[in-house]
Amino acid sequence: MNNFVFQNPTKLIFGKGEIKRLSKLIDKDKKILMTYGGGSIKRNGVYEQVMQALEGYDIVEFSGIEANPDYSTLMKAVDICKTQNIDFILAVGGGSIIDGTKFIATAAKFEGEDAWDILRKKAKNLPIPIDFATVLTLPATASEMNNGGVISRRDRCEKFSFHNPAGFPKFSILDPTVVLSLPEKQISNGIVDIYAHTLEQYLTTCLDTKVMDRWAEGLLLTLIEEAPKLLKPNPSYESCANFMLTATMGLNGFISMGVDEDWATHMIGHELTALCGLDHGETLAIVHPGVMSVMRKEKHGKLLQYARRVWNITIENEEQAIDEAIERTENFFRSIGKKTRLSEYGIGNDVIDTIVQRFTDRGWAVGEHGIVTPEKTRLILEKVL
Repeated sequence: MNNFVFQNPTKLIFGKGEIKRLSKLIDKDKKILMTYGGGSIKRNGVYEQVMQALEGYDIVEFSGIEANPDYSTLMKAVDICKTQNIDFILAVGGGSIIDGTKFIATAAKFEGEDAWDILRKKAKNLPIPIDFATVLTLPATASEMNNGGVISRRDRCEKFSFHNPAGFPKFSILDPTVVLSLPEKQISNGIVDIYAHTLEQYLTTCLDTKVMDRWAEGLLLTLIEEAPKLLKPNPSYESCANFMLTATMGLNGFISMGVDEDWATHMIGHELTALCGLDHGETLAIVHPGVMSVMRKEKHGKLLQYARRVWNITIENEEQAIDEAIERTENFFRSIGKKTRLSEYGIGNDVIDTIVQRFTDRGWAVGEHGIVTPEKTRLILEKVL
């Protein structure tokens, strides 16, 4: 097990009807910027619950944050923070809204000349952001309980991540009943994202991290068990609750303690979103089986463990067991409505060439210990063409 330092200061408030606690969690003298997306929170009743809980507060609303939040949109909110002396931000939405809010909160305090440096140049010594919190409406990213975010810049067809060590939400409210209002595509995207988050921290090197391994396997098994229930009409509160909590636990730092992490699938997937407009979950369903297949030698021990413990594959031949595990993973993604080939989206070799060239130009070798070189990236994408 690797040495590690763990700290997660986010207060988690979980359960039905907990949005009403907002007035107990935010001081009445705070000037709040409320961030949200395209208006789904007004259709599902969350907006009304938030406004009732914060009646009498000084609130400035900022709507229109996109899926894969765009830099130009977020910078408008940064200007509001600076000109209207915002001292608290409340993100009401899913991972994109929360990621965007993290950037807004950091960029509003950033003293560099270009806030894009936070992402493109991985600016160091990021400032303590404006205090912010979240009301989660879409389980997937665990952004409600971590300090990272991913931001797009559509004018450059780029998408980059950032982490602010001080950028954890002060609190996050998770009411599982919001899942009932989500369309099937968003639920399936969320399932894939959580599954991929877990694999990125699990399918790496064998370091005798028994606690984290078993925890990760439990998350994967929960998703496999709950997925078909969640995609039926009117899933139970229990299924929604398990789904929402699995999402948070998949990327809040708990299963990454002492382990090596991968993230090659996400880095490659971000390029597919930036260049081709695919949903984040759609990219992961394509790329992850390719990573597992091409990097099977480097990941042999964990792939075999994954086959035995998660998929209960008892085939004695180890390579055949791994083959079966990869196939079952892909079939799982397809069973929840996801395509798993680039060609199914009309994506061809020209996009592969562009991604490989970008990785080469940036000097990127991704994955645990940089094992996924640009050349390996090409093989991975060709595998899922």
